[in-house]
Amino acid sequence: MSNRIGWYRSPLDREELIGLNRRSDWKGMLQTGGYLGLLACTGSAAVLSLGRLPWPAVAALCFLHGMCASFTINGFHELVHDSVFRTRALNRLFLVIISFLGWHNPVGFWATHSRHHRYALHPPNDPEVMLPGRITLKRYLASAVVDLPKAYRAVGGIVRAALGGLTDAQRPLFPESDPELRRRYFAWARWILLGHVAVWAGAVVLGLWLLPFVVSSGTFCGSFLWFLCNGSQHIGLTDNVDDFRLNSRTIILNPFVRFLYWHMNFHIEHHMYAAVPCYHLGRLHKLIRADLPHCPRGLVETWTQIAAVQKRQKTDPDYQFVAELPPPVSASS
Repeated sequence: MSNRIGWYRSPLDREELIGLNRRSDWKGMLQTGGYLGLLACTGSAAVLSLGRLPWPAVAALCFLHGMCASFTINGFHELVHDSVFRTRALNRLFLVIISFLGWHNPVGFWATHSRHHRYALHPPNDPEVMLPGRITLKRYLASAVVDLPKAYRAVGGIVRAALGGLTDAQRPLFPESDPELRRRYFAWARWILLGHVAVWAGAVVLGLWLLPFVVSSGTFCGSFLWFLCNGSQHIGLTDNVDDFRLNSRTIILNPFVRFLYWHMNFHIEHHMYAAVPCYHLGRLHKLIRADLPHCPRGLVETWTQIAAVQKRQKTDPDYQFVAELPPPVSASS
């Protein structure tokens, strides 16, 4: 493992940073409760529509639910950071719920994600992101409606761990010298798997045939919007630099998509100050905006930029987009 990286961070007044880092139970509940409430509404509408509405309407409601449920990974990500609620028990409770809905194992995720933050885009120490990471229209369309590879990776990973298995890539992350870490990783997988088996059994008993889709499969369907948001975080940018402004991308989205995406559109800000709760990232963005490169407005401008980078990389594989940085600024007194 390489030495610690001396990351550049936009200067902030100390009191401002203390305020930004302050977690709030009610703000956490607005984000988390609001998101889960939305999933409850879209999921209930889909389940209750079967046999009552024409099949195109049922399919549309299922797709709508999937579009919203695709973003469970972002809520899970924030809860793993333990930065959503001031009360740790609330953070833990909702981490359990969202981990279950999205087939996510927080022990396995943090084993790689902590390295992603520490060594962002410094291969091979960052196990999550490797550039150039090409995305094609064919790949996008194949995952936009039903993302079978995503389902295979998520469900297959939970089943493997529930049976006590590890991949070759995972063994260094869960060494035999740390049996407690392995035990927690396997335990999370087992309760998630048993929970979904119970949902399927309950659906058979109650005759609610869309319940398994809503609870167990929704996160793998309707991913068209999530893919465009999440896929924009680092692609086409620069690796092996010590400045998050060059290897991460902040994009400006409308309030509803920001809410769905758990404010991860402010991705430079999240990497610079990872302890700041997601609902404060918009405020952080305003405070350091003068020190950031151009931030694309909306997904069309974002992906137009990415497409231009990928087009050039076809003829120049070593090309990386280097964002134009503003003149240095100093912290306010």
